[in-house]
Amino acid sequence: MPTYSAVDLFAGAGGATRGLRDAGFAMLAAVENDQEAAGTYRRNHPRVALFVEDIRTVEPQALLAGTALSPGELDLLKACPPCQGFSTLAKGLVDERRNDLVLDTFRFVEALRPRVVLLENVPGLARDRRLPNLQRLLEESGYQIKTSTMDAAAFGVPQRRKRFICFAVREDVPFAFDGNLTDLLPRSFQRAQRTAGQALAHLARRSRPDDPLNVHRKSSASVEARIAAIPVGGNRFDLPEEHQLDCHKRLASRNAGSSYGRVKLDEPAPTMTTRCTTPACGTFIHPTENRGLTLREAATFQTFPVNYKFHGHYGSIERQIGNAVPVRMAKGLGLIASTVLSGSLA
Repeated sequence: MPTYSAVDLFAGAGGATRGLRDAGFAMLAAVENDQEAAGTYRRNHPRVALFVEDIRTVEPQALLAGTALSPGELDLLKACPPCQGFSTLAKGLVDERRNDLVLDTFRFVEALRPRVVLLENVPGLARDRRLPNLQRLLEESGYQIKTSTMDAAAFGVPQRRKRFICFAVREDVPFAFDGNLTDLLPRSFQRAQRTAGQALAHLARRSRPDDPLNVHRKSSASVEARIAAIPVGGNRFDLPEEHQLDCHKRLASRNAGSSYGRVKLDEPAPTMTTRCTTPACGTFIHPTENRGLTLREAATFQTFPVNYKFHGHYGSIERQIGNAVPVRMAKGLGLIASTVLSGSLA
């Protein structure tokens, strides 16, 4: 199996880089603006040329120089621009300047001329006005487009996490394909659904007692009592009157139903967000223990290896975990890209 080259834009903590490396890619360079996420990236991928700066200030030619590649030689360019502005959680508070980073990605496509471009984001990107503009630019530059909305659980990730996926394939790469992207996964790739219980059991077997991520968010006495009152498999609607919050009482019907919810052992975990260990912000309470998830448990639901090292304060690490591409999903997408790059889809 040949080794293909890759560059990771908006690299975050390196979840996608780890997954693509697991799929056999040689990661040559990455760009990440957040200092603490970049610190995490460096600790786990020290040999990758990392540009720690705003991507809008990075010149593609400098990136090429750092990889010793010429235009057209790069196999895969991965980009996952900040997604909060496209998320259903954004509640209308849209940062247009950050969303324009989707189009800024095209600068790198134009300069690097990669054989394949992989764009990953929340499903809301598919409804954003920038996507048709980006697709038009890619098609005018000689790329074929294939898009899909995929659930990380379909890749064996123990988490429900829907993502918008766009593959752009350069015109000289054979790509006569009309099916589902997951059909391009090798048969050896295990796609069976994994539950939160299986993931936590795996972590229990592999974890170290001195792991600094074996910590959960500290709660006040009233929050601790509220968590203790939630039954296995339950959420805030199962709370007795004395533990219900006034703000929740004012909400209509079943709004914010995931708040103060327990993860269910026999199902994939819910989507890990940037507040994935904060019980008030979703179904982020341990299935049976009276506490929120630990940082390592949340990272495990994102399929980071149990020895993956993180850098930064608690809130930063929580945010890095929630923003990451699940490692196993990235591996699957990398294997799909490898199938495309092999030229077998003529």
